[in-house]
Amino acid sequence: MVDILHRVGVKTSSPDKVYEALTTVDGLAGWWTDDTKGSADVGGVLEFRFPPGGFDMEVVSQTPSERVAWKVVDGPPEWVGTTVDWQLHQDGEYTIVMFKNEGWKEPVEFMHHCSTKWATYLMSLKSLVETGAGAPSPHDVRVAFPD
Repeated sequence: MVDILHRVGVKTSSPDKVYEALTTVDGLAGWWTDDTKGSADVGGVLEFRFPPGGFDMEVVSQTPSERVAWKVVDGPPEWVGTTVDWQLHQDGEYTIVMFKNEGWKEPVEFMHHCSTKWATYLMSLKSLVETGAGAPSPHDVRVAFPD
């Protein structure tokens, strides 16, 4: 198994705003994709849709301002069964976001593409929290066609 890993610092006095952007439909739609629906509560399923397709994520756990975890229950075959884990901690003026999309069966080319896309979306999350405006799909950075 292989994982996608990223670390981003978000300038904010508390992890609360980052946590809110990860645990509400409006927050998620503000940085990942405009087309976000479902339940962000533990046990709920979030539906994320993008022009080329989408993902359904079951919310596995949440610890306020510290951790959010999802399991991919529908989407591209390479994604199904992987988990998405967000760990947050404060370091001075920054909330550090430790991100993992773990459990990929092998490091296929699509995984490398997804790693790059996750990086662009994490920068969108950073922008949303720091400035109030993210760059969710379909307004995101294009890295390949199709994205």
